[in-house]
Formats: sequence, C-alpha cells, structure tokens
Amino acid sequence: MKKILLLTGIIGLSTILSCDDSDLDKVNPNGVTFDTYFTNDGELTAGINSAYALLQGFGLGAREWFFVHDLRGDEMATGGGQLEAPRNQLLIGANDAGNSVSNDCYTGWFRVVHRSNVVIESAAKTTASFTATTKNRIVGEAKFLRALAYYELGTVWGGVPLYTEYVKSVDGAKPRATQQEVYKQVLDDLKAAEGALPDSYPASEAGRATKAAAQMLMARTYLQQGDYASAKTELEKIVSSGRYKIVDNYLDLTNEEGEFNAESIFEIVFSPSNGAFNWSGPDGDGNSAQEECIRTQEYSPIGWRNLIPSNKMLDNYERTTKGDTKNDPRFDMSFWKTGDTFNNGKDVLKDDAVQGNLSKLDGKDLKISWRKYSILYKSNAGFASSGINMRVMRYADVLLLLAECENELGNSARAITLMNQVRARKSVDMPPYPTKNYPCDSKAKVFEALQHERFVELAAEQVRNFDLLRWRKNKKQTTEPISYFTANKHELLPLPQAEIDNNPKIDQKDQNPGY
Repeated sequence: MKKILLLTGIIGLSTILSCDDSDLDKVNPNGVTFDTYFTNDGELTAGINSAYALLQGFGLGAREWFFVHDLRGDEMATGGGQLEAPRNQLLIGANDAGNSVSNDCYTGWFRVVHRSNVVIESAAKTTASFTATTKNRIVGEAKFLRALAYYELGTVWGGVPLYTEYVKSVDGAKPRATQQEVYKQVLDDLKAAEGALPDSYPASEAGRATKAAAQMLMARTYLQQGDYASAKTELEKIVSSGRYKIVDNYLDLTNEEGEFNAESIFEIVFSPSNGAFNWSGPDGDGNSAQEECIRTQEYSPIGWRNLIPSNKMLDNYERTTKGDTKNDPRFDMSFWKTGDTFNNGKDVLKDDAVQGNLSKLDGKDLKISWRKYSILYKSNAGFASSGINMRVMRYADVLLLLAECENELGNSARAITLMNQVRARKSVDMPPYPTKNYPCDSKAKVFEALQHERFVELAAEQVRNFDLLRWRKNKKQTTEPISYFTANKHELLPLPQAEIDNNPKIDQKDQNPGY
C-alpha cells in the first residue's frame, strides 16, 4: 500500500503528531499551527516571504532550476569530464525518472505551491488584524508564485497534480491533471493576481511580484498554448504602461550593479554573504541558510566550468567573418575567452588556468566560457558563489515575444520594428533588420530572424528551453534543433519516480511517454 508525504509547512511553523496510536488525531498543544499563527499582517507577510525564499533555494534559483533549463536546450555543451552524471544525462537526453537534478527542481516548485496555498487559505480567515489592502496584495503575490510554479511544472513535466489548498492529511493527495488543466489554473491565478498586485514597490520591497510580472507570465502561458492574440493583449499592457525600457548597457542585465534596472520585470533575489553557499538541501531553509547563487562557480572559466557555450550558440552571433556587417558586441559581453581580462582588469585568462573542453570559433580551437552571471568581472576567487540576482523576466523578452505574436498574426512589419528596438541598445547597436543574412522578406524569414535574435539576446537566461518547447509543440520549427530528440519522449521530463511511488493516486501507467 502506498504512502504519501506532502511538505506544506513554512519556516518556524509545525504540526507535531504524537507517536501514540491512540493520540494520532491530536495536535501538540505546545506547537504552532496554521490556524493559530496567521493572525495579523506581519505573520501573513512572513508566510509569503517563506514562499519567495524557496526561489532562492538549492533546488530552484540557486542551482538546479538554471541547470534544468540550460541542460534541456541547445545553448550548452559539457565543459569536460567534471560534469556530474545526473547533469550529463539531462544534457544528452539519457535521464530517467530518478534523475536528482530534475527531481530537486520538481520538488522545489511544489514546495512553492504548498507554501503559497498556506498563505492564500490563511488570508481567507476573517480577522480585524488583517489590513484589507495588505491582505489582498499578499494573496496576489501568493497566486503569482503558485502560477509561476505551475507554469514551470506544466510546461516542463506536463500534467501534474493540482493543489489549490494546503494538504492537511494523507488523503489530500491529487492525481495527475492534464497540461491544459494546469495552464487553466495558471491563468486563473494570474488574472486574480493582476488585479491585486501593484505596478511597483518601494526599493526596500524590490523583488516582489508586480502587475507586469503577472501579465508577462500570462503571455508566456498563452504562447505555450499557441494563443498569440491573447498573449499580445497582455504584452501590449506592459509596453503601454511606459514603466519599462531597454537599458543602455547589456552587461547590466546579468551583473550585480544592474539589478532592478528599468528593463527588469521579475528577479530571484540573492544577497552577498561573503562567498558562502548553502548546500543543505533543495529548499535552503534554516537560520544558517545563505542567500547566494552557485552559478559563478558552475559556469565561469576560473571555477568548475561544468557547462560551456555550444558551438551552435557561438556560431549564431553575427560576425564579419560570416558576411555580416558588424561583429555583434553581445558576444564579448556574454563570453570570456583566453586572453580576456577579469577581476576589474587586473588579471588575464590563461589556458592553463581554465580546465576542460575547447570550443571552435571561425575554425580555431579556443577555451570559451560563460560570462553572464559570473562575479569574476570583479573578483578572482578560486571558489565563487555570488549575490547576483537571476533575472527571470525582462523587457527585451517582452518586445521579442510581442514580435513573435505580431508575425504570427500577420503584422510582420511591426515584428521587425520591435526586434530592431532590441538591437538598437546603445552598447549593442546592431544594424536593423532586414540584413544580408536575415532578409525578413516573408513571414518565415521574419521568424528565422526572431529565432536568431532570441537566441543571442537571451542566451543562458533560462528562456531557450521554453522557446524550443513552445515552437515544437506549436509546430513552428522546420527542423529539430536537439540532436538526441526522440518524439513521444523528450517533449517532457519524466515525473519523479518518488512521486509515483509515494502518491497513492498516481501509478506507473501515468508516467510520461518514453519513460
């Protein structure tokens, strides 16, 4: 007989059951329960903060979330034999239902769901200690976070169990919903959140979900379903608000100094903590938990260098050697190669200090590494985690998604204009479309330019996997870009075997095809 364990608590709150079978229905009288804890604005705020805290956790933004997406696209190659087996399995499509990397991410998102549910249900209590405006905003934040979790789960794993209230007993287990049902819940939550969330917050509250974040996530959800008209409506709201713009310096999109700039819509917030990183588990809870991200150490040239840019990624940048008018400046702002300086110009990258595989560029073998999100631009630490925020949503993506909608809806001229707004960034200043290699003289050719522009503008920003999933599902690709891809298998990741083993309402026959 199966048993299920659902984690629904928040930091500092617990319900403890006696070990005496005769007392199984009793709650520890000295414990704090959901029913007794949430009685005022401060406690409700602590509840939503605990849901945000999970985004910083090991299983999500601090490590496994960016790995799951980066390993599932075509931007990355292995940095060498140092890449751990579960990560390499995802990179080559050999993973199974026991893969620890994808399973930690799956678990992390469900913890976000459960903590959000605690807040939503607790806020529904009638109490004079709740301020209506604060309560409504926090519920909006909780619904946004629940929607974000289910968007990720539904897109990457397909149909998953839908929980819209926190689980109070083992009988609360849910069966798999369909992917369409998951998306419907995402949209329902986001429509409610849109009406409750503010346009902005004071600087001290930066990082909380805004109205534009809800609108952008709605647009992404509609696009995964091929609903370009509805996606356009949401994206136009962000553009017409006038709150966002393309920032001048491309480097500011993934460095520490550029956090919460005019292009940023939603970020996972990290804080410098003297190079410490919490390896304790997928949620990173506890008084000793650090708020840093391990991305620098994983990808940087002076570090583990577990993943490097694929040759396909490198070849996508416009260069004069390929007949383009200009070398795309985003190349040097996205990658480091031998001979480049780092640590505020004090140090030079040398081959013998950079471990792992070579890349090929213009017929030459070079050691090329990711620069995005690396703290090495101002550090030479041998081991380096960082407090650089992960940008989950930014305005350039809004413009490029809107361009995709316009092209699909027959407005290719505006699609070109929108793409050119991104290319006109001062530090980039690429020639406007049409160009020699991207003539944009048909709907199909505009889409080719759009695919290219998204590839280079949003490289290694956890967007490419979603693009490939969307284009594949909506039959927009003429060729399959993933070499190992097998139809009726690699469209989705497998449900974790632990979910099948522990959930009494899910059986092996409910597993995704091919696993």
